[in-house]
Amino acid sequence: MGKIVLVTGGARSGKSEFAEKYAKKYGKTVSYIATAEIFDDEMKNRVKLHQKRRPSEWKTYEYPKNAHIAIEEAGKHSDFILFDCLTVYLSNLILSMEDNIDDAKIDNAFDLLLASAKKIPGATVFVTNEVGAGIVPENKLARLYRDIAGRMNQKFASEADEVYLVVSGCAVNLKNSDKTSLEFHHLNLHDV
Repeated sequence: MGKIVLVTGGARSGKSEFAEKYAKKYGKTVSYIATAEIFDDEMKNRVKLHQKRRPSEWKTYEYPKNAHIAIEEAGKHSDFILFDCLTVYLSNLILSMEDNIDDAKIDNAFDLLLASAKKIPGATVFVTNEVGAGIVPENKLARLYRDIAGRMNQKFASEADEVYLVVSGCAVNLKNSDKTSLEFHHLNLHDV
């Protein structure tokens, strides 16, 4: 059964960098599953930044949808998968449904991700945004996104072997807040 790790935090908290350092430290062969679709220059620049940080030997799978297939394929060739990120993946799903958002289909898509991660022999690190800590959004779609993301994050956290909250570049293991989390905190502060 595959190991599941969840890394969460707010925007620009350092969660992706922490997940990348974690992968470098614990993965022998790493696959990276990218979920972003590029629609503007801002996203293009963000994707380039992530690409620059990735080691060239990591195999990249670009899957804005049906990413469970990428997990299963990557699991055949890698002992470690970095999935970045669940909340971008959720945006892709919601936007593909236009005005007919189906909670059951969304839940099924995330169930498939978890089932695929459990099937493979290696570890999968899922990165996600904590979007519920701010003010209540003023529009219905944003509130729906926040609510679904909150439920999704809870589901992944309950299934995960380890859950890290990253704030201001510092990581804390929420499932084991003893000495281990302090060790990972130092992993975040120093290059591996």
